Amino acid sequence: MFLNKPLHSLSFLAMLVGLALSGCGLELPSNDAPAPATVEVLPVPTPTVAATQAPQQVEDNQEAPEFPCADEKHFCIGLVSELGTIDDKSFNQSAWQGLQRASADLAAQIEFIETTTPFEYEPSIKYFADQHFDVIVTVGFGLGTATLLAADQYPDIDFIGVDQFQPDSNDNVAGLIFPENKAGFLAGALAAMVSENEVVGAVLGTDKVPPIVAFKEGYEAGAYAINPDITVLYEYHPGDSAVAFADPEWGADTALGMIDLGADVIFGAAGKTGNGALAAVAEGNESFCIGVDTDQWLLLPETHSCLLSSATKEIEDGVFELVAWSMLDKFPSGNYLGKIDLAPFHDFDDDISAEARAVLIELKAGLLSDQIPTDKSYIYPDAPRVEIDR
Repeated sequence: MFLNKPLHSLSFLAMLVGLALSGCGLELPSNDAPAPATVEVLPVPTPTVAATQAPQQVEDNQEAPEFPCADEKHFCIGLVSELGTIDDKSFNQSAWQGLQRASADLAAQIEFIETTTPFEYEPSIKYFADQHFDVIVTVGFGLGTATLLAADQYPDIDFIGVDQFQPDSNDNVAGLIFPENKAGFLAGALAAMVSENEVVGAVLGTDKVPPIVAFKEGYEAGAYAINPDITVLYEYHPGDSAVAFADPEWGADTALGMIDLGADVIFGAAGKTGNGALAAVAEGNESFCIGVDTDQWLLLPETHSCLLSSATKEIEDGVFELVAWSMLDKFPSGNYLGKIDLAPFHDFDDDISAEARAVLIELKAGLLSDQIPTDKSYIYPDAPRVEIDR
């Protein structure tokens, strides 16, 4: 769909995308998509299309964007958030940062729409499609059905579904998915190493969202791998997706309740609800906390006193990579596996021993090679413990 756009020849775009990808240190491709052999890391002239960001919500009856996406000179990307704000310091924000990189590095035009109810999914996607956007990013499991319906209706648009597993291959849909069970495992292992009380907790979004369940199961398995005698407390939010990820008060109360039961490490995997849990732990200044999705130390300074690390899903990188493939007219359909990791330890860097770091690196390698299962059957021999004074 992009080859007939006169402003950017494929070779020019290949050089531009190649420079952006290599500068970020990304290893492309990480999936089955073919590597773009034409990409060369060469000096690139300044794009003639200005990189324009439009960080505002589209209101009802709002006029068309300032940039005409129907014009072949523009490459436009729209993002539809999942029941929350673009600055949620977690899931939506990470995806938006991927678009911001595409704007800065690839001269893409970007815009987003924040949704507050599932009824807004289809019309929000339709808004971007009717404005002739080239790529539409939909964030979250709940948008999966609306994304597939729109992809059938608009076959010339590439759709990126974040956390949307694709059971069938659709030429213009890529599901950006992650092994949340493996990220959760690393978080649970770290929690068990640090816990003195042998009790850790997890504050979670709704169990109707498979990635949240995967985070929980991995966290539990990782904690047991380090300490088979540990107690893992967990609580799913009782509401539906409309409230489960936007209830910081419930998150805070739930985290404090777990601390009352002896938990001295709390994992928050629930968007703003989880952020509330982390903030409550930090305010008490007696226990530790672990974030999710992105390096939350960078986004939640109020949690610095408790935040050991974050179980990251490299959403920003994954979104950016898929946009780059689309610009090269090499968009990979089906499921695109993103990267997971533990974020840096930041203020606790001096407290995490070399032995503990080595174990976490070993666990990550075993998880990514599928040699370590996440079903609570794996026990690490002689696992180290980490003592941190509070």
